[in-house]
Amino acid sequence: MRKIIVVAGATGNLGGKIVTALLDKGAEVRAIVRLETDLKKIKDLEKKGVNVFQVNTSNISEVSKHCIGAHCLVSALAGLRKTIIDAQRVFLDAAIEANVSRFIPSDYSSDFTNLKEGQNRNLDLRREFHRYLETTPIKATTIFNGPFMDLLTTDMPLIMFKQKRILCWGNPNQIIEFTTTNNVAEFTAEAAIDNKTPRFLRIAGDRLSCNDFVKLLTELTNEKYKLFRPGGIRLLNAVITLTRFISPSKDELYPAWQGMQYMRDMMEGRIIFQKYDNDRYSNIRWTSVKDFLIKKTTNRNSTSNFCET
Repeated sequence: MRKIIVVAGATGNLGGKIVTALLDKGAEVRAIVRLETDLKKIKDLEKKGVNVFQVNTSNISEVSKHCIGAHCLVSALAGLRKTIIDAQRVFLDAAIEANVSRFIPSDYSSDFTNLKEGQNRNLDLRREFHRYLETTPIKATTIFNGPFMDLLTTDMPLIMFKQKRILCWGNPNQIIEFTTTNNVAEFTAEAAIDNKTPRFLRIAGDRLSCNDFVKLLTELTNEKYKLFRPGGIRLLNAVITLTRFISPSKDELYPAWQGMQYMRDMMEGRIIFQKYDNDRYSNIRWTSVKDFLIKKTTNRNSTSNFCET
């Protein structure tokens, strides 16, 4: 019998990839979307074979009736308090009301279990949601995957392509974990279909230090990359505080200071996994940073430009 998986956030980037991975694995997918969701996005999901239900997502009973019979509810919601705490809680309560046995919260992040509260706003919101999640009877599984590898050619300033530099705060040998959104989606789909998973699963497509990035980019581009070290973690914390004071941007998901908080957490080494669950599902081919960057090049005969996406 095909397992029924309910997805919240199916119209988003990661959510859409999770939906595709679930369909590829033979699951029956239900997507619960807001009343104001773009009709084109709904039709795109329906063309894939997804059962889409457009409901008032602040109403637990409305959401719950579309969860009946499901094996797992996967949340891929992205946002701040109204989304990660309020909206996600509605989906969680609805899943419990419908007797759904399993729930995967929208974490897909660095492992924040060893971080000090108050140092990373977005991860603090996930931690706050976990406090409520732990009081419920549903079997939950969080997936930690480190930073999305996809950000290396977009919003993450680690690789300074034009300057031929690798940005490094602190220890240049500190390992950082990266996983592509495609691999995260594949792993999440497997975990959703799985009958029994632990409370936490940790995956990493690749692990590199800043020094490793210097060697890799020099190899791929045939140009000399070097470290750019503006200072240590203490200076970075001061920059974060100043930037947040000058430009609080409280309603933005990723203001400049939030990106700096993620960078600080990576460079401190507090979020490095002690063990990995990559081998749990043997059919997943994990993408390395090298392979990812090569695929991003615009000229197959030259690897000198990874800035285009």
